[in-house]
Amino acid sequence: MKMVKSLILGSAAGLLAMSGAQAADLPVKAKAVEYVRICSLYGPGFWYIPGTDTCMKIGGYLRVDTTFNGGIQGTPAWNGDAGQHNRYFDYFAARSRMLLSIDTRTATEYGVVRTFGSGRFTFSTLGNNTFNPNSINGSAPVGGNQLLDTPGGGYVSIQYLFLQFAGFTFGQSASAYASPWQGYPGNITDFLLGGQNTDTGVQNIQYTADFGNGVTGSIGLDDPTVWDRTAVYNLSLPLNATLNTGNAYAGVHAPDVVGNIRIDQAWGLFQISAAAHEVNGSYNVLNTVGVPAGATGLAGAAPTSLSEISGHPDTSWGGAAMASLQIKNIPTGTGDDIKMDASYSKGATKYVISSASTSPSFAMFGSTSAFGAYQSIGFGATTDAVYLPVAAGGDGSLHLTEAFGVRGAFNHNWDQYWSSSLFGSYVGVRYDGAAKAFMCANYTTPGKAVSADYICNPDFNLSQLGVITRWTPVKDLTFSAEVLWVHLDQKFQGTAVLGPAAPKPSARYEFKDQDTVHLQLRAQRNF
Repeated sequence: MKMVKSLILGSAAGLLAMSGAQAADLPVKAKAVEYVRICSLYGPGFWYIPGTDTCMKIGGYLRVDTTFNGGIQGTPAWNGDAGQHNRYFDYFAARSRMLLSIDTRTATEYGVVRTFGSGRFTFSTLGNNTFNPNSINGSAPVGGNQLLDTPGGGYVSIQYLFLQFAGFTFGQSASAYASPWQGYPGNITDFLLGGQNTDTGVQNIQYTADFGNGVTGSIGLDDPTVWDRTAVYNLSLPLNATLNTGNAYAGVHAPDVVGNIRIDQAWGLFQISAAAHEVNGSYNVLNTVGVPAGATGLAGAAPTSLSEISGHPDTSWGGAAMASLQIKNIPTGTGDDIKMDASYSKGATKYVISSASTSPSFAMFGSTSAFGAYQSIGFGATTDAVYLPVAAGGDGSLHLTEAFGVRGAFNHNWDQYWSSSLFGSYVGVRYDGAAKAFMCANYTTPGKAVSADYICNPDFNLSQLGVITRWTPVKDLTFSAEVLWVHLDQKFQGTAVLGPAAPKPSARYEFKDQDTVHLQLRAQRNF
């Protein structure tokens, strides 16, 4: 009996052990897989971040540019080594760039909360319009990103970084002053002048109100340090052969106040923009001797130990206004349109002579038929204001520079694969009577052995005319070819003995209008 009992208990224990082992071997139930869901609320490309109600879109482009007879990004040969066409000038300049952007949006009781950021990875021709390796590498400190464009180098830059909430925008974004197309009504060059351009963002705070029926209004405060300033000249410092001197702008004390009213309808768009801009000079006494190329030392217009006690000009306020117009549904073809804007500024020249980088001053050289002249020269100084201190014979006041401009494009689609644009611009820069007198007295001292027919006038105009054709063989892949002609209409006359920047010699030059033409080719894939 005991044997039978032991056998039954042993068998039971074995069965329990086996069943326990089998239970341990059974798989644990897996959690449900969270698949990425499409978010259709904000257009194509958005998807929900798993586990949240936030939609995200990742996008960007890869772009390759080459410019012939100009600098990267379609920079005309209008200053530096390119304007001189000397032996340091590169006949072509190339740039490769990839942009990555992240756009997130979340619906809330206050409306959509949006964050947006985009960064660019770039490699380009070293130096752009200043190609002399001694100029780039021989001076200290070296500014900009020039030394990063070396083998295996390149640089990373920011375009937009902003947060939007309840109608407000905070961060680096397009100015409330800007038109929707910025400086690109139909072109790919980054240097179509004639209006404002903040296409890579300006630090700002702005608010946009939607009044319905396509009518909106925006007001904002922009940090002018990077995008909204050109130069202030202290005319007690010597002007060089191309009418430039050191920048005597003081520090930023107030933001630019900007705004617009926009009507956006099926027929097109109309917008009025305005801006108020502070202009201030640093000191009456500044360093008058610039640093020779390749040397170190105190730069021109840098402060000295006498600067603070010398006083400064009173601050002035300038401003700008712009009218923008887009006309759609024109009879030339489906998708064709006309974009244009017209601008005026006083003391805010960057709102007219604006590009994707700093505002250029112009210095171009060419041939001449004038007796005894080595070459011809044309130049134009881009400033917000000039002043001549009382101690130097002036009135000590800031004289604000006036500028006006118009730019636009006609955009035509030949078919689904081919399109073209005809675009252009015209800008003018004007100095008042006192500013002209101070500048001309400075420019001709010391004596430049001017000719009998010499006339000094720092006013100038600049015209641009271009055409671009694009081929899109497949969606989001476009090949472009653009030709741009630039004409500098300068107002000096006669000849004078000048000492331009080396390698140009000190010689007699004829004052003459100048022209340049360049070709830009681009391949771009959007994603």
